[in-house]
Amino acid sequence: MRYVSTRGQAPVLDFEQAMLSGLARDGGLYLPETVPAISGLDEMDGLPYAEVAYRVIRPFTGDSFTEDELRGAIDRAYGRIEHAAKAPLRQLAPGHHLLELFHGPTLAFKDFAMQLIAQLFEIALKRSGQRITIVGATSGDTGSAAIEAFKGIDNVDVFIMFPHGRVSEVQRRQMTTPDASNVHALAVTGHFDDCQARLKDLFNDHQFRDQVGLAGVNSINWARVVAQIVYYFTAAASLGMRPTDFTVPTGNFGDIFAGSIARAMGAPIRRLIVATNQNDILHRALTTGEYRIGEVAPSISPSMDIQVSSNFERALYWAYGGDAAAIAQLMDEMKTGGFTISQGALQALREQYVSGRVSEEETIQMIRTIRAETGEVLCPHSAVGAAVARQHIQPGVPMVTLATAHPAKFPDAVEKAVGLRPPLPPHMADLFDLPERVSRVENDVDALKSLILERRTN
Repeated sequence: MRYVSTRGQAPVLDFEQAMLSGLARDGGLYLPETVPAISGLDEMDGLPYAEVAYRVIRPFTGDSFTEDELRGAIDRAYGRIEHAAKAPLRQLAPGHHLLELFHGPTLAFKDFAMQLIAQLFEIALKRSGQRITIVGATSGDTGSAAIEAFKGIDNVDVFIMFPHGRVSEVQRRQMTTPDASNVHALAVTGHFDDCQARLKDLFNDHQFRDQVGLAGVNSINWARVVAQIVYYFTAAASLGMRPTDFTVPTGNFGDIFAGSIARAMGAPIRRLIVATNQNDILHRALTTGEYRIGEVAPSISPSMDIQVSSNFERALYWAYGGDAAAIAQLMDEMKTGGFTISQGALQALREQYVSGRVSEEETIQMIRTIRAETGEVLCPHSAVGAAVARQHIQPGVPMVTLATAHPAKFPDAVEKAVGLRPPLPPHMADLFDLPERVSRVENDVDALKSLILERRTN
């Protein structure tokens, strides 16, 4: 399996190289040259999650990992997901199901990918003796998942940037309380898009990138997307492999793009529905064809407070028929605020995705409604998904809404909606008693470079 950059000017890599690289050297994102079809769909119902994961992921890894290495990594990764089903389905209403993706160690869907790639990184680095520096940007959940997955791992230093004052207190403390010496939480002045821009600046400085052995674990990393493909198959299997609609609350587009890969592999996915909060650049782009960056508006669903959706570049690459030069031109136009999607590409995107937008008031009301109707308490991101899903449910077609985080990660929003603060699970009960370790950093690439060079293990 070979991987190519969406911008066409970076070396073609194998899976391990693409995983360790993260962002391509031309600034693009890696994609497989072809998407493998998967057989035995009818056999998946009742299989352990780890077995489905192996069958789905194996075609993408090629010769990078042996069968034993990959199976061992999968078993260790998903052994940390507490629910027996790992990603259980819960019925909200006739025909509407919730896919619970928050039973991992940091209570968010990011654990499904991050736990696995930490295991794969460790195998690859032990084999090569290489030392790397992981730098990530987070709107809340990626950072805590990365720190939890990589803390204490040999040959890895981890620096996670998050927007100061723009994540929930639980999210922040998940990043700032681990005491492993190889992990560092960086509170950056600005919003998530600033963190993401500085991350890309670091990767595009090839001298610095090579000096510190820079690697990325944001959803720009193809291995992250691969791991997220799996639960689309397990959900479809639980529903009898019937044509099914999926609604995905998303800001950076990686989770729903994984759904499009699952569909290309053969999963019976009918519609993929993009659910956005008031930071609705994806909904606007799919509706109007104009991808224009606006101001980030802070919300009660902060992990979706994004105006530059990195993984959308992968969807555009497919929509433009693999025309890397066209994608490079569009990304260049981003520097001046956005671009217009061609009519043919927009039609191709609309054949892949539907979209909807939910206001703050509608999000709060959906938390209340679901609690009253079912007793379930949703996090605000999952509530955005459920609200958009209800706009698109059609008779006779199962609808699955991805529940991306545990409500206890966002207690203020939940309390505002239903008057209760959901408790943290026992393994996180002391989160608010632990000391925090965090560095304040200005939104400046040189300041970040200096801090990384000072703190990393030489």
